[in-house]
Amino acid sequence: MKFDCFGRNECENDGQCFQDSPVCPRRSICVCSLCHYGSRCQFTTSEFGLSLDAILAYYIIPDANIFHQTPIVKLSFSLTIVFIILGLINGTLSFVTFKNKRVLTVGCGIYLLSLSIITICTMILFGLKYFIYLSSQITIPSNISFLRMQCSSLDFLLQVCLHMDQWLTACIAIERVMTVIRGVHFEKDKSKTWAKKILIILLIAVMLTSLHDPLHRRLFEEQDNDNKRRIWCIVSYSPKMQTYNRIINTLHFFIPFLVNLISSIILITKKSHHHSSLQHPCSRRKTLCRQFAEHRHLLAAPVILFFLGLPRLFLSYVSKCMNSAKDSWMFLCGYFISFIPPMITFLIFVLPSKFYREEWRKSIRWRPNHIFPN
Repeated sequence: MKFDCFGRNECENDGQCFQDSPVCPRRSICVCSLCHYGSRCQFTTSEFGLSLDAILAYYIIPDANIFHQTPIVKLSFSLTIVFIILGLINGTLSFVTFKNKRVLTVGCGIYLLSLSIITICTMILFGLKYFIYLSSQITIPSNISFLRMQCSSLDFLLQVCLHMDQWLTACIAIERVMTVIRGVHFEKDKSKTWAKKILIILLIAVMLTSLHDPLHRRLFEEQDNDNKRRIWCIVSYSPKMQTYNRIINTLHFFIPFLVNLISSIILITKKSHHHSSLQHPCSRRKTLCRQFAEHRHLLAAPVILFFLGLPRLFLSYVSKCMNSAKDSWMFLCGYFISFIPPMITFLIFVLPSKFYREEWRKSIRWRPNHIFPN
């Protein structure tokens, strides 16, 4: 038996259609499959395809200002403003620190400067995504072409920025290890050249592996029970594409983390071996412990970034998906937590390092002769 409303099934994502009468039906409803919901099962809430469109969805009240919206919308509005402000401050302070010539003499400095730029871009795109989405749900704009363009681009660019942030932290860790291993034989000019090449390769690779997202996004229009028009940006993946999406996002998460963690351990053990080579074997364990204590920030950075990324994996593999709008609170928290790593670049790379702290102080130090030149 087919539940397709006698061949007039308008339900998305293999939803089943039911009518109130087999003859002259007045209304029909859709019964959605697992990990889909909406009046026509248009929202896909599985894997990494989860976005604000699916999380907030019907919580946004059309034609009502922010003060008359639901609590979850008000909370998301407040958090977005806080995240944008803190993120831009973090990105600006990081950029001011890493643009100094002393920092840019090696490849690590180029990675850090790129990381600060990615942070600023992420926060700008994060704010644009939220406020465009919120305004388009409160008041439907007349420019459908603009909605279609932002539907295909904003989530894609946000995904690219988040992946680049993770890969750049891995590149920084590798560069630090190479500096210690090569020692006096480390070539700064070659390091800078390779850093520029790797940046281009990474950006192209991340964009190509994420290109399936905008290709599967489209606008979806519906009318609610009050005959109010709504336009959503939805993503629809085939089973094979869902598998591909899961694999790609998992690789973008775990490979940078493992590179960070392994590189940090190698860095600390190499320094410990160097300091203990002329010491008695009994004192090597103490030297190793001292090196871990002195360089704990190198391990702290990848571990912190890992735990902040866990909610996204947890929601994708353990909780699997949202089956209704009631799950929105948990998934909204996971969505915002995934944007914390780009916001703490200054905290995990500048503040723990004596060298970078000094460069930051030099950058912000008051210099009257810059304002009143002789």
